Amino acid sequence: MSAVLAHVAALAPPCIEVERLGVRFGALSVIEDLSITIRQHEFVSLLGPSGCGKSTLLRIIAGLIPAASGTVRLGGQPNAAALRLSIMFQKPLLLPWRTALENVLLPLEIEREGGKTSSLDVARAERIVARVRLQGFEGAYPHQLSGGMQQRVALARALISDPEVLLLDEPFGALDEMTRDALNQELLRIWRSENARLKTVVMVTHSIQEAVSMSDRIVVLAARPARLRQAVDVSLPHPRDCDSAEFSRIQGRVRQLVRSEA
Repeated sequence: MSAVLAHVAALAPPCIEVERLGVRFGALSVIEDLSITIRQHEFVSLLGPSGCGKSTLLRIIAGLIPAASGTVRLGGQPNAAALRLSIMFQKPLLLPWRTALENVLLPLEIEREGGKTSSLDVARAERIVARVRLQGFEGAYPHQLSGGMQQRVALARALISDPEVLLLDEPFGALDEMTRDALNQELLRIWRSENARLKTVVMVTHSIQEAVSMSDRIVVLAARPARLRQAVDVSLPHPRDCDSAEFSRIQGRVRQLVRSEA
């Protein structure tokens, strides 16, 4: 994010407000008294020990599972429908009998009455497929695509509904390093585009380098039950130099916080 956009984000109204959130699965306390505010135009990464509740937090924000206590507000409203929101998981979860383009169109079919999409919908899907650089593969089935290409289809599907908020649950974690880096840069390019409605991105990751490379802010969660350990600001301009002294300093600070909770 540029210095101008970073300033805008700092002054922007809250997009996601989590207040004193508590989550239990039976007798197990997963999240306890957690409060986080994420503003419009922010890219925020969630880091913490494995199993601390990062993915659970993302699903609660998305409205997929209920909280035991506390509140979650999106755009000032206490429900996930207040803002256009999409979520992308670690696995692409593509339907194997549908082509890449048909998989991308699926959310619109679910939204449309009778499940019918228009020629305008198809044209939009084709544009988004082009944005994730899959031109020429619109008619390919998932088994004909590499892992990275399948994730590009999943990203296009998450973007087809023109979300204001994008939630990412380790979306590229299973890919090789080169493919992962390429898709991370693709995601940043889309988020920073002035033509996109997308304002806010929240990403769960286990990679400290990925978090520092992409985020405006890194929220480090304590071991289960998840609580806010510390939020670390990353004010470096994009594209970021992973070999710079400041990048290394921030990475070291985040690593120290995560390790102290592991």
